[in-house]
Formats: sequence, structure tokens, C-alpha cells
Amino acid sequence: MGRYRAPDPPKAPYITPEGFERLVAEEQEIWPRRNEVTAALSAAAAEGDRSENAEYIYRKKELASIDYRIRYLQRRIPALQVVHTLPENRQQVFFGAWVTLEDEEGNEIQYRLVGPDELDLHKQYISIDSPLAKALLKKLIDDEVEVNTPAGKRYYIIVDVEFNTGQVNTAPE
Repeated sequence: MGRYRAPDPPKAPYITPEGFERLVAEEQEIWPRRNEVTAALSAAAAEGDRSENAEYIYRKKELASIDYRIRYLQRRIPALQVVHTLPENRQQVFFGAWVTLEDEEGNEIQYRLVGPDELDLHKQYISIDSPLAKALLKKLIDDEVEVNTPAGKRYYIIVDVEFNTGQVNTAPE
């Protein structure tokens, strides 16, 4: 008997136009890669004993990973809602906003609230489904935000909210 694992909660269906373009491009680029892996798998299978053929085993796992990603993209892309509009109140935190926060020690950090498919901590993108983003939604500049983290409660003050209409803002270094 296997262990039951409850399904993950559904992800928010929102995505920025830039993120949507990246997912569509990934779906188009993954097919040629799949063809390469399939050809390599066939060549490895032709070498004989598959049980001890490391190349065959590796390519089989790689193909399974690519197929999983293709299935995910084919289900996810049609379900996404691309958010093109900006909110009327640009002082309030909504999807797509760059939010500058000040922590308890006075350090400032900037995050952009994006869809779960765009999560990238190097770019300072956080998912709209994250606890921090949920705490920030609909807050205004100078509001205090309380976030429960594994290390305990953290408090932030919203210093600035920006919505970029074109090129994405680069996070401060």
C-alpha cells in the first residue's frame, strides 16, 4: 500500500504578459529537445542489454522528465489568465506590483508579485500564492505587514509600490 499524499492546492491562474511569452516559448523549444533525446534513447537501446546500459537509463529518465513538462505546459497554458491591466489605485499592492519593504532592522528589499509559474528569487519575483504576497495584497504604502515564517513572525513596512507597464524593473542590489 502506498502512502497517500494530498494534492497540492491549485495555483493561482494569473501570469504577466512576459511570463506568458516565456512559457509559450518554452513549450515550442522543448519539442526539438525531446526529438534529440528520443533519438539518443533509440541509439542506446540498440546497444544491447538495457539493464546495465547507463546511457539508456539516463535517457529514459530524461525523456520522462521532458514528457512531464510538456504535459504540464499543455494543461497550464490554456488555463492561465494574462493580466494586462493596471489597477486604478497605484498606491495599493496588487498582482504585478514591485513592492519595496523595510524590515525590522531597517533593511529595504524589493519584490515583484507574479504568478506561480514565474517564481524567480534571483530576479526578486515572488509567487502571488506565497505567504508574504498574500499578506501584502491590497495593502497601501506605509502599512505594516505581519508575515508568519518558519523562523517566527516578521514585520515589514511598505515603503513603495510601483507598476511597470513595459520593461521589468531590476531589483536593487
